[in-house]
Amino acid sequence: MSQPVQPWSGPPVTAGLADAVTASDEMVQLLTPEGRRVQHPEFAFTGDDAEIAGYLREMVLARRYDQEGTSLQRQGELGLWPPLLGQEAAQIGSGRAVRDTDMIFPTYREHGVAMLRDVPVANMLGLFRGTSMGDWDIEATRFAQYQIIIGAQTLHATGYAMGIQHDGAVGNPDPERNAAVLAFHGDGASSQGDVNESYVFAASFRAPVVFFCTNNQWAISEPTIRQSRIPLYQRAWGYGFPGIRVDGNDVLAVKVVTDWAMERAREGQGPAFIEAFTYRMGAHTTSDDPSKYRLSEETEAWRRKDPIERVKTYLLGVGAIDEAWLADLDAEADEFGEHVRAACKSLRSEPLAHRFDKVFRVPTAEVEDQRDAHISYLAGFEAAEGSSR
Repeated sequence: MSQPVQPWSGPPVTAGLADAVTASDEMVQLLTPEGRRVQHPEFAFTGDDAEIAGYLREMVLARRYDQEGTSLQRQGELGLWPPLLGQEAAQIGSGRAVRDTDMIFPTYREHGVAMLRDVPVANMLGLFRGTSMGDWDIEATRFAQYQIIIGAQTLHATGYAMGIQHDGAVGNPDPERNAAVLAFHGDGASSQGDVNESYVFAASFRAPVVFFCTNNQWAISEPTIRQSRIPLYQRAWGYGFPGIRVDGNDVLAVKVVTDWAMERAREGQGPAFIEAFTYRMGAHTTSDDPSKYRLSEETEAWRRKDPIERVKTYLLGVGAIDEAWLADLDAEADEFGEHVRAACKSLRSEPLAHRFDKVFRVPTAEVEDQRDAHISYLAGFEAAEGSSR
C-alpha cells in the first residue's frame, strides 16, 4: 500500500456533490450494491457465508436500535438522538476487525460498534436521556465513552496508543498482549485542529492508532467537497502514513481493510487512515432537517446502495439463508426493540453529587471540596423547603 499518491483526477472543486463522489475506481469493494462478490488485487475476504450471515444479523439489530432511538426521541423519551441509518456496514465491518486487547474511541454515533463491545443498551441511552453520561465500564468493554466534542476523541486515542506503545503492547510476540487503537471520526471532524494534531503526533511517534473516517458526505449541512480539494484518504500521505478508501456500505471490504490497518498498527508499523465512503441516510441528529440542504434524488441514489440489502441479496442468492431465516431475524429484532424501549423508560437520574466522583480516577481535594459544598447546599435547600411547607 506504500505507493506514491496520484494527483487528484476527480472533478473540479466547484462541481456539485453528485459529480464529486463518483471515484469508485479508487475504492476497495468486495460486494457490489447488487449483491455480487467481486475480486480486489490486494484485499480478499476469507470468511465463510455463515460469518457473513452473522454480519447481516448484527447490521439488522444495529438498524433496529437506531430506529428505536429515533422513535424514542420523537416520543419525548430522549432529548436527542444521532442516527446511524446507512452506516451499518461501516460500523459492523470495522467493529469486527478489533480484538479484545484493542481499544476503541468512538464519536457519538457508533451505536453498532458499541453493541459489538457489549456496551449495555441502557448505558448508551442514558447519555441521550440525560440521566447519566453513559458510564459504561471502559476497561471491560475496551470502548471509550461517547465524545460529543467533535474530534476530541482522536487526541485521546493517540495518547492512549502512545501509552500502550510504551507498555510494550506493540510488536509483542505474544498475541494476547498485542494491541492497537481504533479511533472513529467523521468527514467534518477531519478539518478540526485537534484531529490534525492527532495525525501529526501519531505519525511522529508511529503510534499504533487507526483513524477510521466515516465519510457520510455531509458535515451536518456542509458537503465534503467544501472542505477538501482531494479525497480525504489522500490527506494521510501528507502526514506520513498510508490512507485508503473503502466502500463504506460493503461490510466485507470494511472488515478486511480494517483488519489490514489494525494488524500493521499492532506490528509497530504506525498509524493508518481509512476513509469509509458511505452516506448518512437520515438526519445528522434528530434536531436536524436534511431536506433543507440536500436533494431527495441524492438520497434515493444512495438508498439503492443499502448495506443491508446487498448482503441479504448475496446470501439469498447462494442459498446461505432463506425466508424462514429472515423471519426469525425479524422476530429477534422485534424482541430487541422491546428491550430497548423498556431499558429507556426505566432510566432514572442519579444524584448530581455522584458526578463529582467520576471526574478523576482518584478525586482531587478541589473536586472533593466542590462535592461537599454541593451536598451541603442541597441539604440546606431541602431543609428550607421542608420548613416552608
